[in-house]
Amino acid sequence: MATPRPYKDGWRIQIQKDGQRVSKVFALKRDAIRWALEMESKKGISTKTLKQAITRYLETVSPTKRDAVEWERRRFDYLLEHFGDIPLVKLDSKLIGEWRDKRLETVTGSTVMREVGLFRNLCLIALKEWKWIDANPFDGVRLPTQNEPRRAVWNWRQIKVILRAGQASGGKIGETVRAFHISLRTGMRMQEALMAPECLNRATRVVILPSTKTSRIPEKVPLTKQAFRLISETQPFEVGPNEASVLFSRLCHDKMLKGLQYRDSRATALTLLARKVDILTLSKISRHKNIRMLSDVYYRESAEDISRRL
Repeated sequence: MATPRPYKDGWRIQIQKDGQRVSKVFALKRDAIRWALEMESKKGISTKTLKQAITRYLETVSPTKRDAVEWERRRFDYLLEHFGDIPLVKLDSKLIGEWRDKRLETVTGSTVMREVGLFRNLCLIALKEWKWIDANPFDGVRLPTQNEPRRAVWNWRQIKVILRAGQASGGKIGETVRAFHISLRTGMRMQEALMAPECLNRATRVVILPSTKTSRIPEKVPLTKQAFRLISETQPFEVGPNEASVLFSRLCHDKMLKGLQYRDSRATALTLLARKVDILTLSKISRHKNIRMLSDVYYRESAEDISRRL
């Protein structure tokens, strides 16, 4: 509910009406509160809070996305730390802009953009489906710029360090490194690599992924002979993607491999495969619909490396 604020000799209160901010001044605070309650009741404006909206979203929307609940729960925790359990009707572009600037002090623009996508979707559903607010608080908010695409590529020395460390460690660290090896051979993402042993079609030498990060329909990943042999010899993984991500980051830190991440394995694989196949075949392997994205973001061979090959 709107909160009255001291104003000259009385109390000023502001509500949303037909997508616009409407304010009125009263001599007594209780009269201001009564007026706001009456107006909100007439318009059917909900007094639901941000925490209530997040709870409902996590219960009804997040489970419809693949492995999204825990990640979205953590993102929402950051929101609640900043806003507290604020009434939804109090959220506006000014407050969201302040939150954006605060987050940019500690994380990158790309991270903020991912959180904005989630937060904005929450507000959109609260507006159009739940009817808890009558205006989108993101209207008019400037969005931060995305980071420049990553250019890191794993070289054979770094790969050897990680593979040996995984073999020596065994357990879930060993499984994580095995998945990394699969990604290097196939261009699959971590979650896809973890599914690969159970999705392998041995007759056609293809991994059939039931769903992926970008598609909810089955996708086929053609395999090289080395990739087929590697996946064929791998037992189903017990480690999950969230745990594997943490374990791999720690392993890179322990081995002092700075600036490299698991996700760079996809670009590394596609950069190496580009030497063997044409661009259309490569797009079938990577499953990119946009070849420009494949060329600009995932093909990372430097001009110097190309020159040496020529």
